[in-house]
Amino acid sequence: MTDRSKIAVVLVAAGTGSRFGAATPKQFLPLAGQPVLRWAAEALAGVDLIQPVGDAEAIDTALRGMSYLPPVPGGASRQESVRAGLEALAPHAPDIVLVHDGARPFVPAGTVASLVAALQTHPGAIPAVPVADTLKRGADGLIGATVPREGLFRAQTPQAFRFDLLLHLHRGATDGATDDASILEAAGYPVALVAGHEDNIKLTYAEDLVRMARVLSPALLPRVGTGFDVHVLEAGRKLILCGVEVPHEKGLSGHSDADVGIHALCDAIYGALADGDIGRHFPPTDMKHKDQDSADFLRHAAGRVAERGGMIANVDVTLICERPKISPHAGAMMARLADLLGIEVGRVSVKATTTERLGFTGRMEGIAAQAVATVLVP
Repeated sequence: MTDRSKIAVVLVAAGTGSRFGAATPKQFLPLAGQPVLRWAAEALAGVDLIQPVGDAEAIDTALRGMSYLPPVPGGASRQESVRAGLEALAPHAPDIVLVHDGARPFVPAGTVASLVAALQTHPGAIPAVPVADTLKRGADGLIGATVPREGLFRAQTPQAFRFDLLLHLHRGATDGATDDASILEAAGYPVALVAGHEDNIKLTYAEDLVRMARVLSPALLPRVGTGFDVHVLEAGRKLILCGVEVPHEKGLSGHSDADVGIHALCDAIYGALADGDIGRHFPPTDMKHKDQDSADFLRHAAGRVAERGGMIANVDVTLICERPKISPHAGAMMARLADLLGIEVGRVSVKATTTERLGFTGRMEGIAAQAVATVLVP
């Protein structure tokens, strides 16, 4: 290895994030105004080549304006995805390859330099943090044993390797490795440890996103907004509520698709930002919004939060109507709103109530909705 070595990155962004629980894969979720994956790519932008692995459309959207190689599809496992990235890099013949998780947005200063320096004497190197907590092995809710923590480390990425060796070992490895250092270990090659950092967080669970936001902006403050909307029921229109088509003999009348739940939620988000209301952003007098999908409005509201460097903590929508029954559709509505907002479904609530047959909703002339949104902004 020399100071003029060509360095490439395999940026792994093919995971579905099943443990996280969001409809959107975690590496594409917004974090302080931009996708998690973009933070990861920008942290490694000083290398010669970036080879993303995963869904090309989502990656291109997240990395728009950056310099990177065409994305390649991932495999059924992390190991297969990394191998796909290595094969795509082979024609470029890099000397060093870094393998980095797209769900790790922060690469602390000095990490890459330390890894490259370690490759002067070792075929592989990883950043790692010593285990500080006492470790317990458990079963059936009981402690089975205390595990000595001496000599134990938490492995992080990017992990660095001599490119030709890693490609060769991947081609011959059986599937199942959870990181690339283990492939070298299994083949008998020494892998160096360099100092990792506590800020090199991998986005795995919902609380990790809050920790990441604190790293970027320790002074995120909660703000709450409310929204209320009403639409008249009308024959001959589809009934769209919280982004879901609900079977009913009538739909809601309006300039757009008249999704009363989303309209109220948009106003709640705009209100939390002191950013006007839905009519200011999407005037009903503008014919380009005629029959528009209200999902576009909600994406815009979520984008306004991201532009401020904030995040949506939770939202709650209450639909007010006698009919149709909302409970059979509430799960689908929550999933749809979570997807549009880019948050996990556990932070979305949709419920319904009636007015005991009083007023216009009681007479089934229309449907109303109220919403509350809590956002965290600097």
